[in-house]
Amino acid sequence: MNFPNIKGISYHYKSVSVEYLEDLQEDFDRLNREGILSNHETFRYYLSNKRFTIPETLPDAKSLIVLATSTRMMNANFHLNGKVYDIMVPPPYFEDGLIFEDLDDLILNEIIKKPGYEIVKVRNQLHLKLLAVRSGLGTYGRNNICYIEGMGSFCTLHAYYTNYKMESDSWHELKMMDNCENCTYCINNCPTNAIRGDPFVIDAGKCLPLYNEIDGEIPKWMNKNIHHSLMGCMICQYNCPGNKEEIKNAGRFEDISEEETKMLLNGDFNEELASILSSKINMTYGKEFLPRLRRNLELIINRSSS
Repeated sequence: MNFPNIKGISYHYKSVSVEYLEDLQEDFDRLNREGILSNHETFRYYLSNKRFTIPETLPDAKSLIVLATSTRMMNANFHLNGKVYDIMVPPPYFEDGLIFEDLDDLILNEIIKKPGYEIVKVRNQLHLKLLAVRSGLGTYGRNNICYIEGMGSFCTLHAYYTNYKMESDSWHELKMMDNCENCTYCINNCPTNAIRGDPFVIDAGKCLPLYNEIDGEIPKWMNKNIHHSLMGCMICQYNCPGNKEEIKNAGRFEDISEEETKMLLNGDFNEELASILSSKINMTYGKEFLPRLRRNLELIINRSSS
């Protein structure tokens, strides 16, 4: 599909009236009442601040704009002891080159296009996948991931409140991706059996990213040979029919040298190493994030060597 682009990155958007905020909140609350959402402590912490309400900083908000920007799947070679480990670096764990000012400018000048209106970017307050599917921007896969036509699951979602009443008010029933109709690939191949298929909501307490995105040890019940990407998990997405075309656009970061790989594995968690990784694989989290990367990298290397 021929989407417009910003800095060479394709984008697509939809808008909904804030009148639907109560419906969005009810979608979320219903899952909670029915016991479908995991009670895992970390997952519950992520959910604790999600509320579909008008922000205090924009009390006259009239519309919500949900935006998807295309984010390629990436790989990076890590060199160690004469071997090369080709490791996935999935979106959205790296910076795609767009900063908040770029997105603000896009919303105000390319989407709203009328002067005098305000916007407030949503940080972590909204469940963006739910908003995107309800707006018709995307559809759910059986794996509870949002797919955008022409982007697949390789996208980053953003949302903005505005006090401009958007001309388009797009509202849809929750929908599963057409490709999922006769396909159970993700259910059959999920290494932790986290994907239930129906409803769309997975058992987050079994999902690998819940554990490799945070500090600490990986649970003993989880097979250590399932680790394959520097962060997150790509097993249900990489061979998904919904990503058949988009995976062809995968890119590659600059190689991580033997010296740099050893710095990470040896626990040299300093600003120099954080800067190197920020420069080479666009991970800008800072040195506090490095212990997670070391743990995940060790698991991948041990898997490859076993």
